[in-house]
Amino acid sequence: MALDGTAKEFFFRSSIKKYFIDNLKTIENKVIVFDKTILYEEVREYVKDEWIVINFGIFNRDLLSENILDIYCCTRQDPEGVLLSKLTDLVVEYLTDITQTDTMKRITLYNSTDNDPLNWTEIGKLLVTKIFEGSQNYAPDATKVKMLTVLLSWASKI
Repeated sequence: MALDGTAKEFFFRSSIKKYFIDNLKTIENKVIVFDKTILYEEVREYVKDEWIVINFGIFNRDLLSENILDIYCCTRQDPEGVLLSKLTDLVVEYLTDITQTDTMKRITLYNSTDNDPLNWTEIGKLLVTKIFEGSQNYAPDATKVKMLTVLLSWASKI
């Protein structure tokens, strides 16, 4: 018996990547990396002053599945943290939806079997249920970092 698409981690990860690439990279022109550390040395070749790191956390399959994303907003050459504040605000804007009465963002969950995202089909919605913001911290290379821990929930057939 095959696992339903709403319970597949691969479909979840592909959908999250598509959402952030389509919005933060394509529309906002921000550098995004997935499953990496926050250290500046790892992105030095292609970024100067700001980038976003998205790491996939605990994946819990259930009738109401959940995942925790750790999103790190990172800036350099930002003595007062102004760039970090603006970057964090931008990310939070993409994680909320003020047009909804509950302000929770709905992110499309796709069947991502096909290699071409243009051929993906919608199979559900991921609901951003909580956003926890950490305090501004500093990495050993003087990168300013603010972490957002994001809880997503969605209905699954399991």
